[in-house]
Amino acid sequence: MNPKQLHFDSEGREKLLSGITKIAKAVKSTLGPRGNTVLIESQEHTHGITVTKDGVTVAKSIYLIDPVENLAVRIMKEAADKTATSAGDGTTTAIVLTEALVKEGMVKIEDGVNRTEVLKILQSECEIIIDELQKKGKKVSGNKLKDVAIISANNDEKIGKQIADIYKQVGKDGIVTVEKSKTHETFFESTKGIKIDRGWTSHLFINNHKHDECVYEDVHVLVCDTEINTILQIENVLKPIINEQKKLMIIAPCSQGFINTMAANVMKNNLKIVNVAPPDFGYRQHELMNDIALAVGATYFSGETGDDLSLINFGDLGHCSKVIVGRDSSIIIKDDTSDNQEAVDKRVEELWVQHEAAKEKQLKNFIEKRIASLTGGIGVIYVGGNTDLEQKELYDRVDDAVCAVKSALEQGILPGGGLSLFTIGERYEGLSEDMDENSAKKIAYAILGSALKAPLAQILSNAGTDNLIYQSYESKVREWGEGYDVKNEKWGDMIKMGVIDPVKVTRSALQNAISVAVTLLSTNAIITIARKKEIK
Repeated sequence: MNPKQLHFDSEGREKLLSGITKIAKAVKSTLGPRGNTVLIESQEHTHGITVTKDGVTVAKSIYLIDPVENLAVRIMKEAADKTATSAGDGTTTAIVLTEALVKEGMVKIEDGVNRTEVLKILQSECEIIIDELQKKGKKVSGNKLKDVAIISANNDEKIGKQIADIYKQVGKDGIVTVEKSKTHETFFESTKGIKIDRGWTSHLFINNHKHDECVYEDVHVLVCDTEINTILQIENVLKPIINEQKKLMIIAPCSQGFINTMAANVMKNNLKIVNVAPPDFGYRQHELMNDIALAVGATYFSGETGDDLSLINFGDLGHCSKVIVGRDSSIIIKDDTSDNQEAVDKRVEELWVQHEAAKEKQLKNFIEKRIASLTGGIGVIYVGGNTDLEQKELYDRVDDAVCAVKSALEQGILPGGGLSLFTIGERYEGLSEDMDENSAKKIAYAILGSALKAPLAQILSNAGTDNLIYQSYESKVREWGEGYDVKNEKWGDMIKMGVIDPVKVTRSALQNAISVAVTLLSTNAIITIARKKEIK
């Protein structure tokens, strides 16, 4: 049995607070346009070193020796991870808010105060604040899209413009992924259509030798996951294709003998046929193949559902306007007028519901990929750099910015720089002043009033203007959205000045911060595995 070390009451909470302070101090130094970079030693990164301004990367790298402090760090990471998973950005804000909530809670929730009631009020007020943020959110388009991207990429205008441009091309439901470039340049590519991460199965299918691609227009599509071994299995399909000189794309696993036969006929008899292996593996392959079949209007023949491929006929084929099959990937460009658009729209709607329910980022990304395939917009940003360190740092920033733009498109934008939460925090401070001294509501309101102002205070602090500007800020702000742009050092309408935050990012950061803070503030006993030096 492993002996345990026990910590109770204020002593245990003080140790938790110590861990929270350590991780928060490292992470929050990156917040805002004048935030600082953090240098990390880690075996997980190139050459054992990384330089970053990405809050979640900093948070993930922190492990403390003291077990209680490390428990606090792990809980704080959960707030950051959940925010990153749901919104893709706002991890630093979540950590700043959590630290402020816990610090204020430990000071204001004294012995004799109904702790449970205070924490309940914090949770209920969180829902009210989120509702207000969503109502205040403004739809984003045009230049505002670029502003979101620039801010999330730590004020890199070139990167922000590239991200905005690619989103304009792929559309709201399109998917943008980030990959490492093989050169020092950062660039993007976009595709209108379905992208399959599989290429041709034989180089003999190539008809565009300049780009090593097989390109056909007005193509019929066969979709199945049963292996095709002989021509006889799809004889009913091949006859009309050959007789009427039509073009056929076969998305199916095929034996080498069958591939060789098809390739030989392409070369000798000028048949217009190309074969692509099914994408992905396991259940994911089945889901993606279903989506491809739906998008092109094909009947999906699957071994999982016991379909007999010998029963396939020409009517079971789908159709698309163009296919571009390369060495490693293929693009299917759908018909402009499709008879099954209603079914596609219904599938996309169902997938968005699954996306909301998904807890893991990997699963969310997979569902997004499926939605993008059906709606027809895929973009890739290739991040370059002169060194591995530079590339890694830029990759993190671009990845965050892409997620932030996506969140902004989903739920709109708010005045940035922590101003939205700051304004709401001022109101809670005012409300708490007129309440009974020891009421749970007064204490909860006072905690919220102070904590909601923390992100803005930290942004000002990182800009080196925390004292004088902060005091004048309180006296100057009168209307919603009016604030101070620390980058350009001027007052004005934050949205018009391009200082903005996505509603989803702010909402997720607040939700996760309050959830974690309530957990920590309600803790009265901490049990850890005793280390050797603690065992006497």
